Amino acid sequence: MRKLIFAMNVTLDGYIAATGDDLGWSGGEGPDSSPSAELFQWWSDRVDATGLALYGRKLWEAMSSHWPTADQRPGVTPAEIEFARRWRDMPKVVFSSTIDEVDWNTRLVTGDAVAEIARLRAEDGGPMDIGGATLAGAAMRAGLIDEYVLVTAPVLVGGGTPFFTALDSWVNLNLVGTRTFPGGVVMTRYETRR
Repeated sequence: MRKLIFAMNVTLDGYIAATGDDLGWSGGEGPDSSPSAELFQWWSDRVDATGLALYGRKLWEAMSSHWPTADQRPGVTPAEIEFARRWRDMPKVVFSSTIDEVDWNTRLVTGDAVAEIARLRAEDGGPMDIGGATLAGAAMRAGLIDEYVLVTAPVLVGGGTPFFTALDSWVNLNLVGTRTFPGGVVMTRYETRR
């Protein structure tokens, strides 16, 4: 069985995007900043260790509009080149009923997302990362997420897209790891108690 992990940058008040889908806070060092080199490398290493990435449409569109060709842009860093290669090579599944095709080592699923996630989770293979508020929220409500990874930036944005969805019942978690990054960013990892 694969482990399903929900990992995203999040504000201290619990949002993965501020109002208007604003991600300017996500660098951890103020508006419109970039993540520290250490944090960027941590995310790149996560991509490298991911057996399969599951994306909702909005996150897919954001990632696929930048990373497939990011390594060809002027001024690109070696870390960005490495991340772009890792991202292209990583197998991906996009869940959407509004787009017709995907690219970059990706498969499109237009049917029942929860049933497909449960099927993929039951297979053998490396860990699966899930991203996107709507998709992850459906997996949370279905009890499919095995691990939550919050990379918390020291910023309050007051509203937007929440990391956690409304649930029908409690989910008990065990803290399994923490790490501090430059700029006051803190990563916390929790496993679901089963």
